[in-house]
Amino acid sequence: MSKNFDISIVGGCGHVGLPLGIAFAEAGKKVVLCDVNRDNVEKVNRKEMPFLEKRAPEALANVVDSGMLRATTDKSVISRSDCVLLVVGTPLDEHQNPRISEIIKVVEEIADFLDEKHLVVLRSTIYPGVTRKIQPYLANRLGRAAVAFCPERIAEGSALEEITRLPQIISACDPQAFERAKILFSVLGTEIIELSPEEAELAKLFTNAWRYISFAISNQFYMIAENFGQDFYKIYGAMVKNYPRLQGFAKAGFAAGPCLLKDTLQLSAFSKNIFFLGHAAMLINEGLPSFIVGQLKTKTSITDKVVGILGMTFKADHDDPRDSLSYKLKKILELEAKSVLCSDFYIQEPGFLEASALVKQSNIVILATPHKAYQSLDLTGKVVVDVWNLFQKNPNNS
Repeated sequence: MSKNFDISIVGGCGHVGLPLGIAFAEAGKKVVLCDVNRDNVEKVNRKEMPFLEKRAPEALANVVDSGMLRATTDKSVISRSDCVLLVVGTPLDEHQNPRISEIIKVVEEIADFLDEKHLVVLRSTIYPGVTRKIQPYLANRLGRAAVAFCPERIAEGSALEEITRLPQIISACDPQAFERAKILFSVLGTEIIELSPEEAELAKLFTNAWRYISFAISNQFYMIAENFGQDFYKIYGAMVKNYPRLQGFAKAGFAAGPCLLKDTLQLSAFSKNIFFLGHAAMLINEGLPSFIVGQLKTKTSITDKVVGILGMTFKADHDDPRDSLSYKLKKILELEAKSVLCSDFYIQEPGFLEASALVKQSNIVILATPHKAYQSLDLTGKVVVDVWNLFQKNPNNS
């Protein structure tokens, strides 16, 4: 059968797959995105980005117009490609343990469209050992199988910039598969780093757990300062100003989203639940919404107050609400306050207010997500909780 595409990306219309597909198409590869989300498939083919991503709208239009990229819900296109990339990660079950069966299920679903000539690349975060588990399964089905794990390490919103700038970690189950994966990702023009599949799987989990723990350190320091009646950001500003060894010290704030907590939990499960530093980070980061409400209650009564939450996405200046701690904060406040109002600059849900209307109607305003657009709000006369220090009340902050 003749091959119509260089690359097919399963789950290709999401936050990982779409920027990667655009980047490969810009590099001269003919790409087809296969996704079950029909709305996103239709948007991509209409040259509309389903989510915010720097530089992506123009880039998507260019590669669709040139015929280098298209999207479909038809999995049979996999059989007409040389390489298939899976951007399906490992979700968690109701006990917060990895559901390895999910990615195995996807591999089983596409196996009928694969042959022994395909290069199969796992791209999203997976549980350690999964790459080596998939390779023999496909080899038994196909006679032989070239399987690689090349983890993504991008930040949402900056994916297109980072895909062609950050080093690509390449691993595979055999030398031939590695060489094919190396050639594939070399077209992106970045440095190639070789690891074994097990090393690459751990590298990805270590990266996200490290970031999650780093945020927890800042949040723990914030809690200590608050409990002692001191201004964390005055201390923070003094610590980091012109002091190179603390330039990576994060600000306090909600550490959330679909990856950091999940991957810390995966690493915990892999280490037989003796990942004590990760466990502590979970308690701190997941406990920050409760801490904020508790601190607020020590300063004022909230049972008769309207509390407004500014920002419901999980990160600033982006439109992704997945696993945002703003919603956890909302649930806590609904038990404590007279009423709770919500607003977000980038997403709209039933009941959400425009930011200035929320401020006007609220007695207390909590900045949950530090969208830059909120800096111009007039908060005069309001009790304001600004964990992120977006409004920068201390002039010596960096």
